[in-house]
Amino acid sequence: MALEIVVLAAGKGSRMKSSLPKVLHTLAGKTLLEHVLNTALALSPDKIHVVIGHQADKVKTTLENVLDCSTINWVHQTEQLGTGHAVVQALPAINPAATVLVMAGDVPMIQAATLLPLCQPTPGVNLLTAIMGNPHGLGRIIRENEHGSVREIVEHKDATSAQLEIQEINAGVLAASAKQLDQWLAKVKNNNAQAEYYLPDIIGLAVNAGVPVNASIAEDSTQIMGINSRAQLAELERQYQRQQAEHLMDEGVGLADPNRLDIRGTLRAGIDCFIDINAVFEQDVQLGKHVRIGPNVLIRNSQIGDHCVIEANSVIDNATIAENCQIGPFARVRPETKLHAGSKIGNFVEIKKSEIGAGSKVNHLSYIGDSTVGRDVNIGAGVITCNYDGANKHQTIIEDNVFVGSDCQLIAPVKIGEGANIGAGSTIRKNAPAHMLSLSKSRQIQIEGWKRPVKKQ
Repeated sequence: MALEIVVLAAGKGSRMKSSLPKVLHTLAGKTLLEHVLNTALALSPDKIHVVIGHQADKVKTTLENVLDCSTINWVHQTEQLGTGHAVVQALPAINPAATVLVMAGDVPMIQAATLLPLCQPTPGVNLLTAIMGNPHGLGRIIRENEHGSVREIVEHKDATSAQLEIQEINAGVLAASAKQLDQWLAKVKNNNAQAEYYLPDIIGLAVNAGVPVNASIAEDSTQIMGINSRAQLAELERQYQRQQAEHLMDEGVGLADPNRLDIRGTLRAGIDCFIDINAVFEQDVQLGKHVRIGPNVLIRNSQIGDHCVIEANSVIDNATIAENCQIGPFARVRPETKLHAGSKIGNFVEIKKSEIGAGSKVNHLSYIGDSTVGRDVNIGAGVITCNYDGANKHQTIIEDNVFVGSDCQLIAPVKIGEGANIGAGSTIRKNAPAHMLSLSKSRQIQIEGWKRPVKKQ
């Protein structure tokens, strides 16, 4: 039987106190809605219908920039009149013979394996529930008996003292046939304080019609946590990051503090890596074996080879780092940079769109941009490749075994030949020949009687 999924993402999220729609707030670097849609896509449905309302165009554009939305039908709910009303907006585009799974766009940690049992064809309703240690404020599941089908969902405010002792709650996810949903939603009333049409009201209609309501209990209650406030988002962020940390440790990675790690994308790491506190990994990052990451390091969309050391407070962005390299502290490696084996980028060094050869060193306070640096090159403190003329970028080529003294400026385009030496303090405007000393110098003079300026009173 066909499976179609409806994702409810039309709400404003007033309690977030934000100009951004709630589903566009981020968890671990991805929007809440992106998390949900990735899970929905993993179920291989025939179609996904995303109901949008508040700032609908912004929501649609944001998701289309990060996902393949070819299987998504965007449904506009011009008035936000409740979850039942939202599903009604999507029904005309749904195959009447399909099983329909309804998900919330603000429940980012739900997993496909948890939802799969709900997606099986059934003559009734499949409902997701969870056992909560503190179910305060949540709708309680009332069963026919301990393991029987669901008889009703009682809201916290309407529950008796005995019902308040029940720890099984409604997770807000259900599945039913499109035909049944159409019939039941047509009968749902909005006689409540919010004058809204609530999707869970179909449970009572199904029971009255003698249709079974089957409950599937989520093994991990974290999966069904929705986001209604920034405090809840922060709490779920830490739970998500703790899960990532535990997975890394299970794979042989050492962490200085599992509670001070942020993975905002995907991190793959070899055995015996060590990650110090407050490291942040964004997009797709891969660490080889025996890599050591210092405190306060940011690595974005990069590959780090075996036995590398990344010292404190360094930033690596869209770069490829070979084995046995050392970077930092306080280094910045910018996009399109490639470091070959055994090279070293020292403190307060910035590398941009450059290739640094094996065994080469840029140790202190230097800027290397748009450059190709050969093997076993030593670049002294304060060296700058002047790659920008105010309109265009130009290349600097430094061949193998070059020594560049401190405080030099290499005015691109320029080539430093193999084995050349550049004297300290030089400004090199022409190609420097191989195996020769090149330097520029100015005459030092002394001025007698010169007095230092003083501040005016």
